[in-house]
Amino acid sequence: MLIINRYKGSLALIEEQNDIFYCSWSDLFSILNGSWNGAGLRNLVSARKEGLKEKEALDPPDVIFGEKPVFSEPAALGTGDCLQGVAAAAGKASGIARLIRHPGEGSRLQPGEVMVAPSTDPAWTPLFLKACAVVMETGGYLSHGAIVAREYGVPAVVNVQGVMKVVRDGIKTIVDGDEGRVFFNQA
Repeated sequence: MLIINRYKGSLALIEEQNDIFYCSWSDLFSILNGSWNGAGLRNLVSARKEGLKEKEALDPPDVIFGEKPVFSEPAALGTGDCLQGVAAAAGKASGIARLIRHPGEGSRLQPGEVMVAPSTDPAWTPLFLKACAVVMETGGYLSHGAIVAREYGVPAVVNVQGVMKVVRDGIKTIVDGDEGRVFFNQA
């Protein structure tokens, strides 16, 4: 057990071992040197956990200039149900759009579906083997997803801003990796 759980006998100042990561150094040192008995530490840890959840729910800005974050305009489907991005890997493919927010959700992606992702890194690479095409919310011609898509011969369009919020999971999708366009049948 943690030393903080053994402090003053059986007094448990935190509920779980991992709660230690929500304590600051000053919290821990003041308890260990006896200047604070740890009263209210559980409430403090709980508040910090809740604050972290709130921050994780925020969308990050696209760019930060000095102190001011800049958010891109959300994507909106036009009359042609088309979104424009950067053509990253040549070819055309169609399939069902599968929104994958994290590589851990990769089991949801079935062979022949279009993987729609916020961005990719090496952990995503196995998913490219299943996808018939890739659409990414961020990235450029030299981003991880673009390079892997070209290596695997999978059509890809990147930097389709807001695509994760506009597209519904399971809709028919056409990816034009030559022109950098993605067509969705929202009906």
